Amino acid sequence: MNDLWMLTYDVKGSDRATAVRVCQLIFGRRNSTTREGRPSTYDQAGYIHRPGVVWVGQSVLVLPRKDADELRSRLENMGVLVGLGALMIDEFNLDVFRRHSQRRRAQRHG
Repeated sequence: MNDLWMLTYDVKGSDRATAVRVCQLIFGRRNSTTREGRPSTYDQAGYIHRPGVVWVGQSVLVLPRKDADELRSRLENMGVLVGLGALMIDEFNLDVFRRHSQRRRAQRHG
């Protein structure tokens, strides 16, 4: 068993600005900058790209404790409601969620 935590979050439906910031934090974003006078873009990874993080579904993630604590703090500072609890799951069963999450990500980007 790992030291894994399940985190859920809820953003008010009327707060679109916060919802966008939360999505960028969780799923990452593409940023633009200027390098040596030329426009350049780069990907900023989200929490779902961190090792050991599993996106279970809408507003639900499984994370190592350090990442869970960090994300909870960042979300709460944005005014987002957060639920966090220890999770007891073996690797075999967690892999079911990993595979499901990978298929959904591939469908979103492909």
